[in-house]
Amino acid sequence: MTREELFKKIISHAKEYGFIFPSSEIYDGLAAVYDYGQLGSLLKNNIRDYWWQSMVQLHENIVGIDSAIFMHPTIWKASGHVDAFNDILIDNKDSKKRYRADMLIEEHLAKIEDKINKEVEKATKRFGEKFDRKMFISTNPRVVEYKNKYDTVKTRFANALNNNDLKDLKNIIEEEKIVCPVSGTRNWTDVRQFNLMFCVQMGSVTDDTETIFLRPETAQGIFVNFLNVYKTGRMKIPFGIAQTGKAFRNEIVARQFIFRMREFEQMEMQYFVKPGEEMKWFEYWKTTRKKWHLSLGIPEQKYRFHDHEKLSHYANAATDIEFEFPFGFKELEGIHSRTDFDLKQHQKYSGKKLQFFDAETNESYVPYVIETSIGLDRMFLAIISYAYNEEKLDDGTERIVFHIPHILAPIKIAVLPLVKRDGMPEKAREIMGNLIYDFMCQYDEKDTIGRRYRRQDAIGTPYCITIDQQTFEDNTVTIRERDTMKQERISISKISEIVKDKLNFKNNLGM
Repeated sequence: MTREELFKKIISHAKEYGFIFPSSEIYDGLAAVYDYGQLGSLLKNNIRDYWWQSMVQLHENIVGIDSAIFMHPTIWKASGHVDAFNDILIDNKDSKKRYRADMLIEEHLAKIEDKINKEVEKATKRFGEKFDRKMFISTNPRVVEYKNKYDTVKTRFANALNNNDLKDLKNIIEEEKIVCPVSGTRNWTDVRQFNLMFCVQMGSVTDDTETIFLRPETAQGIFVNFLNVYKTGRMKIPFGIAQTGKAFRNEIVARQFIFRMREFEQMEMQYFVKPGEEMKWFEYWKTTRKKWHLSLGIPEQKYRFHDHEKLSHYANAATDIEFEFPFGFKELEGIHSRTDFDLKQHQKYSGKKLQFFDAETNESYVPYVIETSIGLDRMFLAIISYAYNEEKLDDGTERIVFHIPHILAPIKIAVLPLVKRDGMPEKAREIMGNLIYDFMCQYDEKDTIGRRYRRQDAIGTPYCITIDQQTFEDNTVTIRERDTMKQERISISKISEIVKDKLNFKNNLGM
């Protein structure tokens, strides 16, 4: 199965089982906007809660807020979004399709990288244990040619981005013979900039309206509340402020399902530190955030760090945690050292002092900031991309299983009477009535027990509880685990205890 075929299956599966629907589908939809269905909303909430618990509950010096989406328009002038929050776009004259110029070049670099990897994979199979990867990459003529090409284009690309050289970005696209994915031609317009913020009108009458912006990020709501939280929370440096919420960007190219949307949700934390100590905390949060991702049981090789070639105007260090999606490694979470840019800008534009007073040293200063920012929707996509699996079983049958981490699964327990008679449905309802206070449960009595197991596998339910005739004899049920399909007989009174132990937050992320 190709990566493209896998991605199509994941998208189809997500809709078929109630995870994600195209928004406004009965009206033919709205481009790059999606609704989360009955199971998708549960999974999304569980991801958000897992992040919030690990960020706020486990750190006594991190607190959470919930700032408004509508904010004073001067905030976005101070932050630089009005003047500098742009994407670089290019149009293909034949297909009339619009693309981000930087993404076209990045995808071209990824193709060169894939060629190198394929050569290495072939050599690995050919030479086996004796294979010296480092020597092969440095001496094989074809790989050396690819590597030189990659390094040359990447360096030139980085320089063009840093210098905002739109002309050279187009030159790279033309010289590298990058074609439009739709038309297959290289008939490109010039590269130009496009501001990503949505404008809305606020006011009750036409003459009294004010143009404001839908927030393109949640971070600024944290910065403008720095003083409120610092004073009311009696916070001491270092401390953090966390927030989750909606953000809006008028993306030029909104694609790849929920990876890039115009309405999305962020989970961000701004960590305020003493100037001069920011790099220590930058490294701390790189390690801590990587540990959070790995706590979900997804293999480490699915993640990698990618340092930014071009730093944002506010940053002195930046890296991304990238995840291997079906369409390649892409940014999942950003970790940035934002210096004191944001607080100083808001201090300048508002006229209010946004400083921390250190009673021990008797000095005031504007703190530096380390930011961790992860897209909730992208995390959702990472989870389901890894989770989807088609398995061939020992008996020759197949099943589709969603290996969603147990602690994030939308439904934790399915309660299933073996048959719809002999008092089994009533007993199953009685058992479920006790479990629903602790777990999200689902009752199902339709079809054979085997088909019901398959349905629960497909939505990622970790445990199935089956009630049969023996239940009435010794007060036991069968518990089935999703990944191993192992079944064992347990007492009804032990169900909650066993499942709670498996879903224990501390077992997943003891920090």
